[in-house]
Amino acid sequence: MVSAPPLRFRADNAAYFNSHLKVAAVAMAGAMGALWVIGDPNVWAGAVAGLAAIAFRGWFLAAEELQAVWEIRGDELLGPGDRHVPLCQIERTRTLGSFVQVITQAGDKHLIKYQADPAATIAALRRAQAVSAIPARTRPNDHAV
Repeated sequence: MVSAPPLRFRADNAAYFNSHLKVAAVAMAGAMGALWVIGDPNVWAGAVAGLAAIAFRGWFLAAEELQAVWEIRGDELLGPGDRHVPLCQIERTRTLGSFVQVITQAGDKHLIKYQADPAATIAALRRAQAVSAIPARTRPNDHAV
C-alpha cells in the first residue's frame, strides 16, 4: 500500500513578525497608559519599554517557535512535544490571529502557531478529517502492491 507523504504546517516567519508587531503596539500603549495613570511625566518611556520587552521576547523565542512543525500523518495530527491528536477526535477548529486552535472532543486545546494562512490550515485539517473517515479499503490513492 502506498501512503501519501505527511502534510506539514510550519511556522511562517512573516506571521511571527507581524504577530509580534501587534503585541508590541499593545504593550507600548499599555505601558504608556500605566505611566500616565500614575502621573509619571515621562510617558514616552512606556513606549520604549513595551517595544523593548516584546522585541526581546521575539528574539529569544524565535529559534524555538519557528522550528515548530505540525503534520498530518495517517489518521493523526502530530505536533511538537510529542502531541498526538487523532483526527476523529477533533471537534472544532478556529483562528486566533495567525494561530489555529484545535479543540478535541475531550476539551484538549492545541495551537498551531504562526500560520501564513490560518483558513487554509483549517481547510486542510477538515479535508484530512474527511479522508480519514473513509474506510481504508475505499480511500483514493491507496494502492495494493
